[in-house]
Amino acid sequence: MRPHVCLDVRNVPRAVAFYEKLFGVAPHKQTVDYAKFDLLKPALNLSLVSSKGTISSVNHLGIEVDSTDEIKTWSHRMREYGILEKIETNQACCFARQDKLSSTDPDGNTWEVFTVHEQLAVEGPLASTGCCVAKDSLEAKAAPAACGCR
Repeated sequence: MRPHVCLDVRNVPRAVAFYEKLFGVAPHKQTVDYAKFDLLKPALNLSLVSSKGTISSVNHLGIEVDSTDEIKTWSHRMREYGILEKIETNQACCFARQDKLSSTDPDGNTWEVFTVHEQLAVEGPLASTGCCVAKDSLEAKAAPAACGCR
């Protein structure tokens, strides 16, 4: 079993170029207005569909890995291709202490690669953890300016 995500994008070739760098593989299928990545690690069926209208809107997408060694591997590839935007270590976010890397695709979708060191107590609003709240939510208005997630 693996999840399937289909994103509406403005420019399929431009999006494909980003995702080839992020995942280190070419799409399994591609036309001018469609691309599909059948990934085994992470297990994900990702499709990109050309859209002239509304572009997919998500808070962020993520890939949880098992270790800091995997974070280093992802960091090396993302840095090599110039798509690594942010490195956070020992970050308290979403009621967990974690290390994470961030990158944004051409349509503004933020991707995080992260590993969880420990689960933290679930207390108070999500905004108090410094991350992962919807931009237009009441919690976001109260969140610190240096929010860890978008």
